[in-house]
Amino acid sequence: MAAVIAAAGLIQPDASATGHVGPAAAPASGPQAAAPDPAAVTYPLDCKGLPTAVTATAQGDLDGDGRPETVAAVRCDAGSGTPPHAIYVLAQDKAPGSTPRVVATLLEAGKRQTATELTVRDGVVTASLLGYSSPQVPRYSPDVKQLAKWRWSGGKFRQELTNSDARSV
Repeated sequence: MAAVIAAAGLIQPDASATGHVGPAAAPASGPQAAAPDPAAVTYPLDCKGLPTAVTATAQGDLDGDGRPETVAAVRCDAGSGTPPHAIYVLAQDKAPGSTPRVVATLLEAGKRQTATELTVRDGVVTASLLGYSSPQVPRYSPDVKQLAKWRWSGGKFRQELTNSDARSV
């Protein structure tokens, strides 16, 4: 039994499965930088007095600087219904005690989409987005599903959209 417990301590999860990619996933001689804490950020989301809710996060080095960023799917915490999401990239300065901040908006809440999955792998942010093909579609029944990907390139995030079929999801 002791041998099994000792062997289990040596097994580590695959870095790509945890959302950690790039230098943060590689063994290093010093301490690794921590990904920004999404709870420590004030988001630029107009919730008309309601609080915000972070519903999904993923971490990884998106810009190749060796420090992990956090991607957060955030919505207004309305208590009922499914408010649309905004997706933000968070970074933290190297200075000790610095607070995380929003450095990019990948998806604006005004797009009226809901993020159902959020991952970071190999420097690419991927989100499954649910939306509506027209204003006549009931808000409780999204009929468009998109797979959105964002990649840091040329000093900004570039987006790719796929799987944009109008149908009940």
